Amino acid sequence: MSSLNVIEEKKSQAKAFIIAWAFGCLFYFMEYVSRSAPAVMISQLSGAFGVSNLRVSSILGTYYYTYSLTSLIAGIALDRFGGKFSISFGSGVLGLGCILFALPLVVTGETGRLLQGAGSAFAFTGCVYLAAHGFAAEKIATAIGFTQCVGMLGGSAGQFVAGPLIKNGLSIATFWIVLGAICVGICLLIFFITPKENKVKERSAPLSGMFLPYKVVFSNLQSYLSGIISGLLFAPTTVFAMTWGIAFFQQDKHLSYGESVLICSMVPLGWVIGCPLLGWLSDKVGHRKPVLSGGIIVMFLAIAQMVYLPGLMPTIASMIVFGTASGAAMIPYTIIKEANPDNVKGSATGGINFITFCITALIGPIFASNFGKTLGTTTDHAAHFRGAGTFFLITTAIAFGVSLIIRETGHGKAK
Repeated sequence: MSSLNVIEEKKSQAKAFIIAWAFGCLFYFMEYVSRSAPAVMISQLSGAFGVSNLRVSSILGTYYYTYSLTSLIAGIALDRFGGKFSISFGSGVLGLGCILFALPLVVTGETGRLLQGAGSAFAFTGCVYLAAHGFAAEKIATAIGFTQCVGMLGGSAGQFVAGPLIKNGLSIATFWIVLGAICVGICLLIFFITPKENKVKERSAPLSGMFLPYKVVFSNLQSYLSGIISGLLFAPTTVFAMTWGIAFFQQDKHLSYGESVLICSMVPLGWVIGCPLLGWLSDKVGHRKPVLSGGIIVMFLAIAQMVYLPGLMPTIASMIVFGTASGAAMIPYTIIKEANPDNVKGSATGGINFITFCITALIGPIFASNFGKTLGTTTDHAAHFRGAGTFFLITTAIAFGVSLIIRETGHGKAK
């Protein structure tokens, strides 16, 4: 085969992976809808399951346990079996989890949420895998940023669209069944569209070697630093905006349900702007650290302004600025890929997802026990809200400190 034919074949294969990546983004969109939607129906879920709001929070939090653990399996599956089977499997599991979550039983609610987390672990990891096989190196951060943009658009829709639907009478059972059916449909689309890869060598390798890629990933200090930064930056988005935020704005700030939903939906909407913007900027300047640290500083200032100087800027504006700046949380996903060998791309993304959401799973219960548990019971609502805000100021400040010591991996580092 001539060199020209080889080049054309590589271009054709890259194009096929880009098309598959686009459909993977649909899966990621639905993953974020399922992740964020429960925030607008806490009281309805409480009634359906017959438990307290705090117990509902505990049920919702099980999502992050399976998400973090399955992220490791997702990375191995992608490296061993390729994207076609792994990503479609994840979408199917997410769909099943949504359907089970529609049943008014605690056991099916917990099982459904566990399955949602397990299936969702294949979404972003799969998209990064496909993007890494389709896009040129200098466009990877932009592609990853756009992927997260699509996901957070789903996160915004999970609140901004689902909230009015639930308020206007749509049953939560119907909502989750429809969501599940859509995910199953996406599962079939991904299976038939994603290119089949030649993974005979990887599949024939001994099962004992399945975790060898993680030996590479977790022997690298940069992998841990990337995960810690991302996890700490995700915490205010996942724990607050996508779980507790609506209740906090209703109880502590005395805002209406509609206003609270609108304000919290601004965070994922901000990601829609910030993820591709910061990813593009990082690629443009050829450096990761300045964009990462700059985004964290803006995040910190936005939280501080909303908590301590609320009259300086409307809360809705503070939240969209915060959401836009928190797009910096995706830059460590590029860093970990660049800091590890090409043959462990899937495992590197699985590794950072594992660390990121282990941190989320740890921070969530701490926040709930210290601030969520006392929501609505305290007489000083302003102090209670400040305490919750200060909690996330601390996590953001720690992330900034770690961002200063992580190694630069951008393509302009040697210039």
